[in-house]
Amino acid sequence: MAEQRPDRPTRKGPNSRTPNGGMRMGRGLFGWILFVGLAIMLFVLLNSKNRQVTEIPFSDFMTRLEADQVKSFTISGSEANGEFRTEMPIEGQSQKVKAFRVKLSTDGPVSEQMVLQLNTKRHNAVLTMEDSQNLLINLLVPLVPWLLIFGFIWFFVFRQLRNSAGAGGMLGNFGRSRHKITSKEHTNVTFDDVAGVEEAKDEVMEIVEFLKNPKKFQRLGGRIPRGVLLVGEPGTGKTLLAKAIAGEAEVPFFSISGSDFVEMFVGVGASRVRDLFKQAKDNSPCIIFLDEIDAVGRRRGSGFSSGGHDEREQTLNAILVEMDGFETNDQVIVCAATNRVDVLDPALTRPGRFDRQVYVPLPDVKGRLEILKVHSRKVKLGPNVDLMRLARATPGFSGADLAAIINESALGATLAGKEFIEQDDLEEARDKVRWGRARKSRVIDEKEKIATAYHEAGHAVVQHLTKDADPIHKVTIIPRGNFGGATMALPEKDRNNLSRKWCIATMKTAFGGRIAEEMFCGDVNTGAMGDIRQASGLARKMVRDWGMNERLGFVYYGEDDSKPGMFGEFGGGREYSEETAKAIDEEVKKLIDRLYEETRQLLEANRDRVEALAKALVRYETLDASDIDRLMRGETLTKPTVGELLEKEQNRRGSVIQPNANDARPDVDIGGNALPAPG
Repeated sequence: MAEQRPDRPTRKGPNSRTPNGGMRMGRGLFGWILFVGLAIMLFVLLNSKNRQVTEIPFSDFMTRLEADQVKSFTISGSEANGEFRTEMPIEGQSQKVKAFRVKLSTDGPVSEQMVLQLNTKRHNAVLTMEDSQNLLINLLVPLVPWLLIFGFIWFFVFRQLRNSAGAGGMLGNFGRSRHKITSKEHTNVTFDDVAGVEEAKDEVMEIVEFLKNPKKFQRLGGRIPRGVLLVGEPGTGKTLLAKAIAGEAEVPFFSISGSDFVEMFVGVGASRVRDLFKQAKDNSPCIIFLDEIDAVGRRRGSGFSSGGHDEREQTLNAILVEMDGFETNDQVIVCAATNRVDVLDPALTRPGRFDRQVYVPLPDVKGRLEILKVHSRKVKLGPNVDLMRLARATPGFSGADLAAIINESALGATLAGKEFIEQDDLEEARDKVRWGRARKSRVIDEKEKIATAYHEAGHAVVQHLTKDADPIHKVTIIPRGNFGGATMALPEKDRNNLSRKWCIATMKTAFGGRIAEEMFCGDVNTGAMGDIRQASGLARKMVRDWGMNERLGFVYYGEDDSKPGMFGEFGGGREYSEETAKAIDEEVKKLIDRLYEETRQLLEANRDRVEALAKALVRYETLDASDIDRLMRGETLTKPTVGELLEKEQNRRGSVIQPNANDARPDVDIGGNALPAPG
């Protein structure tokens, strides 16, 4: 599957930069200035009121007044507020005070006689009379700091939260959808960029036709499709196909992942769903693309978190309501992608929500060739490159894998100083993507190297002599990834169905490596773990799932993927008795033992071929299909080794070039007494 060309910068949703950004910046600057001003006023007012005012008895006040210890006092209503000339102790209290308050009357305002009495005894104290207007101001002044505090909280907290919350209410940005918007000007992916899935492209073409010309469908009363569910293996191009739909229809493309709906706060996912669909309706016609929808669309009522307040279930309920609430003229189509359609809720996949499921398969040999052609537009290919050969050699590869092969080959050719990509670069890139990078610098023990050579020789001989096995492509004992060696096949065709004969041939090929080690090395190692796993898996599927066993017959004993298990995972339960389970185990063991013995007899009858192939592997490290054919016919290989080529280059340049420690030596003898013969 071809991948999207690098897009120009996409425009982010509602928080993107707008033409009136300068006005917004000015409003923000004004807000900060106002904030600083309020803070200064608040500090001054609070600082002016930070003096400690202590209420004193009337008798103490008169004593201090007659002793000329009062600096000033103001009469307001029935009390007086004033200051002593210095801090003085008060009767019954240990601290000293300067500001004081005294009660002059208990039954209303101070009388004129009291004012005259205080005036005659005040000496140098300043007496001030306060009228009713000043009294009201004095009552309101202490409230000003609190009004400023509450005003600040309202303006800079609640208002900002409400403005930025959108559909999320007071949750702020948590409630906003985190989608990305690609406008029709920036959606530069079309169906020309998508290859290998022609049937899927044809199926979604009517979606494009509706978005371009909706009246054509409404003329006969047809209802538009509400949603399209793209189903396929990872890397097959589901996301790219959705982008191509938007690019062909020239409409905005809203993309979001299913995991972006889930947040630490309950209800945020549903809020984001509502916000996403609201913006989509405002920009209709458009496409909403929900990637990995199984993150929020799993079947409800399974597992321990099956209550109505589960966050994921609330998000799913919001999606169901929004999709079913569309009007016929909304022109909003929902595309979703998943590789786990079996776990989706039935309410999500019913007609009226996701009206159709488009299967995006792994490409066949023709599709792989088209995908390779699409990706090779960006690179320089040499004249000897055969893309058809590479397409035949990559069965089971997805579009993403093929794109990685082209990219890795370009990187490898660049590092080698080449002017263009050659066929060898593509072959190396394919092996690197499938098995990992070759570890040529790894120091390998000679004994381990010989055991690996016999192991791979056993695989190759069995695969070459078994009629229904795939043709051999090449055999190598160079470590690659986690593998010490590999026997690579080149299938003649893509297999949609596996025959019983092919399964048996594949199992025999897997047995060949371990048997060859036993025959020639007298010991076994852990290198056959992958072979054991592959053979056991095939045998169990043949007996339990595919009805290829006479004793158990035409009955399916596999796991039911549609039924939840004990812990909420699907496919966890079995529906057969312990006797049947015992019979399955017996038949699997019986099949493996029978094929293992047949493979041993085959290798015993071809010991000379196994030994010749192992010697050649130790000498050359890698053998292609033509080398293997010559060795199987009893011929001898005469091509130079890596060490000989390095020696020749050394003589030509006249300089010392030491061969790699892992390069095979032509004088290694692995026959006879190289390792102890089996018992």
